[in-house]
Amino acid sequence: MSSLVVGSVALDTVETPYGRADDALGGTAVYFSLAASLFTAVQLVGVVGDDFPESGIELLRSRGVDLAGLQRRQGETFRWVGEYHHDMNVAHTLDTRLNVFETFHPTIPESYRDAEFVFLGNIDPELQLEVLRQVRQPKLTTLDTMNFWIERKRDALTEVIQRVDAVLINDAEIREYTGCYNVLKAASQLQDAGPRYIIVKRGEYGAILFAGDDIFLVPAFPTWDVRDTTGAGDSFAGGFLGYLDRCSSVNPPDLRAAVVYGTVLASFTVEDFSVRGLERADSAGMHERYGRMAAITRVDAAAPTVQRDLVREGV
Repeated sequence: MSSLVVGSVALDTVETPYGRADDALGGTAVYFSLAASLFTAVQLVGVVGDDFPESGIELLRSRGVDLAGLQRRQGETFRWVGEYHHDMNVAHTLDTRLNVFETFHPTIPESYRDAEFVFLGNIDPELQLEVLRQVRQPKLTTLDTMNFWIERKRDALTEVIQRVDAVLINDAEIREYTGCYNVLKAASQLQDAGPRYIIVKRGEYGAILFAGDDIFLVPAFPTWDVRDTTGAGDSFAGGFLGYLDRCSSVNPPDLRAAVVYGTVLASFTVEDFSVRGLERADSAGMHERYGRMAAITRVDAAAPTVQRDLVREGV
């Protein structure tokens, strides 16, 4: 078992109504890896500069993340500066400095190329295509993207979409890409392009899985203390793919369970700045939250007594 992630490794400066973190560990590949490592071995491909803190490397290694694919270059690590106002679903970018990430090209180590589960993080779709050309026969390839690539590199993004098995995208992005406001119709349109599975992220409102004709909706885990939503989507992806890798299955029940585990891992992330919430996550806490999700979303398939009476009476 192993999941391959290709994406950014960053140092983020984030301010929200609940505090601030400076030059904190972040990036798609980091959040994904820490979440997925609770289920499976993770192989990380990315790039950092010579200013990247050793503590970040030690944290990833302590969670069993394979860093043979992490390039180290002279220069500064990718940095993102952002802030959130009271709508924690919306990040406001104040500054982005690509630094060594600007010339990054993913080189997949030979030992990674047989990975069965591949996550193409939110990076240039041309780089995502480079990854697809290097892996062999993965069981599931999953793509994440953002409005920047939809607007700037639509043709390359469309080519990636046509080649992957699953697309992870938020509701605003799927509307922008398809031009369709109704998310159900937009997901169907996206499936027609090639992917078997579409997962629409809805922030504090949860997520929707589209698998063929099957639709599964899950709410966000009820979290009382939301401090920083940065990395929640990447943590969701780590929980989602990590679980599927652990059970080596993409059948409908496991896909549904994977969406719930993704939601659970995202809930740990938003409870603190940077990766601190994920650092506190463990197997026991994760499964306890999964059980709570099952309890609060359970619906009795049999009609209650009053409802059955109303049906008999034709009301």
